[in-house]
Amino acid sequence: MQQNVGGLDRTARIILGPALLVAALAAFTGYLAVGTVVGAVSLVAGILLVVTGTTQKCPAHKVTGIDTYQN
Repeated sequence: MQQNVGGLDRTARIILGPALLVAALAAFTGYLAVGTVVGAVSLVAGILLVVTGTTQKCPAHKVTGIDTYQN
């Protein structure tokens, strides 16, 4: 798969991903009273954002034809 994530898209993923992971951890430990379902969704979304931001490859972008990667 070609790289298709770059620029502001990549930066946002690298910043928001870990923030969602921290929110998920806070939800699971009880510091954030939002429930386990919201914590689980935050965990999955955070992992996906970190992985797609660091690898610069997003399957959803490929399907939709979006390419923010600059050579």
